[in-house]
Amino acid sequence: MDLITPEIGLFFWQTIVFLVLLFLMAKFAWKPILNSVRNREQSINDALASAENARKEMQNLKSDNEQLMKEARAERDAILKEARELKEKVITDASEEAKVKADKIVADAKRSIELEKQSAMAELKNQVAELSVEIAEKIVRKELSDKNEQHQMIEKMIGDAKLN
Repeated sequence: MDLITPEIGLFFWQTIVFLVLLFLMAKFAWKPILNSVRNREQSINDALASAENARKEMQNLKSDNEQLMKEARAERDAILKEARELKEKVITDASEEAKVKADKIVADAKRSIELEKQSAMAELKNQVAELSVEIAEKIVRKELSDKNEQHQMIEKMIGDAKLN
């Protein structure tokens, strides 16, 4: 008997045991193992599909987020632009209003100065006229204080009147 060469009886019994084991496995274990493998495969496929859906949803959320950020930036830029324009308009309006008020104040001051000047000139003319009358009165009184001078003055006036 050789250890390396199998005997036919041993080979026969090993084949029978193998076939019985194969039959028992097919009858009792094969379906549950295949069902278990199929269930596992289905759960893996479901997990992969769920992961793919989650990835797509994340991508959609990311693009939506980017779109919202763009819109927010555009709105912020529009608000800032409007604020700058409003600031410039307010400054321009205030400057123009200040210029108008300053021009009005200057014009009012010029009118006031002109009125004061005219009033002062009128008062000065009145004072000069009064002084002239007073001086003339004093001169006439002095000249007419004596009768002889009165006659000379009358004759002089008559002579002047004839010349004209």
